[in-house]
Amino acid sequence: MIISDLSQIDGRTYPARRRTQNLVGGPAPIQAENFSMGFVTLEPDGGQVPWHNQEQEEVYFLLEGNAEMCLGQEKRNLQAGQAIYIPSGEFHQITNIGDRPAVMIYVYGPAGNVAHWRQELEGTLPQAGAEAPPLPEGARPQCTEKTEDADR
Repeated sequence: MIISDLSQIDGRTYPARRRTQNLVGGPAPIQAENFSMGFVTLEPDGGQVPWHNQEQEEVYFLLEGNAEMCLGQEKRNLQAGQAIYIPSGEFHQITNIGDRPAVMIYVYGPAGNVAHWRQELEGTLPQAGAEAPPLPEGARPQCTEKTEDADR
């Protein structure tokens, strides 16, 4: 029996002010062929998973907090207990709009690493409205800056 124990997974802090802990896939103890799964904490007032797309289809499930979800040219506010489906190839971004951490689970399939993790750490994410489609009107800006503490 293989168990991923969230309390034993350090995870990684990204420049866009979030901590991601892989539960299935990547450096996690559990490996699956058909999906990856992780636990994400978005820091208060703007922590985000920046504007990106990927080949895998994905679901975000917001466990705690409130967040602005951008998907294609749609923008909606999510609250704890809501899940959103993200089709393959669709640009998306989620941003914490609350004054407390927002906590979510992601699941995407098939399994494998996604380029936006590396791009964010390197400061090479495609910029909305330039190398990528623009964010929906009124959306929080995309974080594209590389920070020195990205390896925490």
